[in-house]
Amino acid sequence: MPGNDHRTPTTSDVPPRPPSTSARGRAAERRVAWHYRLRGYRILARNVRAGGVELDLIVQRGRRLVFCEVKLKEGPGYGDPLDAVDEWKRERLRRGAQAWLLANPAFRHLRVAFEFAAVRPGGIELVSDLLQ
Repeated sequence: MPGNDHRTPTTSDVPPRPPSTSARGRAAERRVAWHYRLRGYRILARNVRAGGVELDLIVQRGRRLVFCEVKLKEGPGYGDPLDAVDEWKRERLRRGAQAWLLANPAFRHLRVAFEFAAVRPGGIELVSDLLQ
């Protein structure tokens, strides 16, 4: 009908929705997993639950077993990712690692390390052995 500009919107008409927090978190975990793989680590588990705790990454290289908690904060208004690592978070990671090792006895002989990965726009910073 002439003069009728009503049309059905297409997907190109709708502005893209920013990724959800969980999607950004998964992307950060993929970046950290890739970081480990490039350094010769084998990814044993991602986002696994043990002892009531979600463990972000469990990786191994040789006799070293690493339980890694990934932290992402985007933008200066959100603070540093490592600011989110407190004693409560450390204890949860420790408890989850113990439960995972009980369920996976083949890995008990390895040297266990705990790392926190701070994912920032400029790269990844690994902070090791905060729990030991």
